[in-house]
Amino acid sequence: MDKVVDYLVFEQSQIRAERAHRRSFIIILVLIVALIGTNAGWVYYESGNQDIVTTIEAEQDGSGTNYVSGGDISYGAESQDNNTNESEKR
Repeated sequence: MDKVVDYLVFEQSQIRAERAHRRSFIIILVLIVALIGTNAGWVYYESGNQDIVTTIEAEQDGSGTNYVSGGDISYGAESQDNNTNESEKR
């Protein structure tokens, strides 16, 4: 059995479907732009940070243990600080 649908009912359903498709398309575009924008924001944020490399050289004269913590050198009980320059001790 074939069902007969009135022309106006068909047109109204087509208009509703077109509106729904248009809204979906706009939402998809907004989400794509938001995705690109947030990724660009993270790239900009991460490019603002610089990697800082600090090299600390220490020598051991003896059998004690040297501990380097945050740039300060703590010599073990058996070792002595042989640095004569005050700036090297920091």
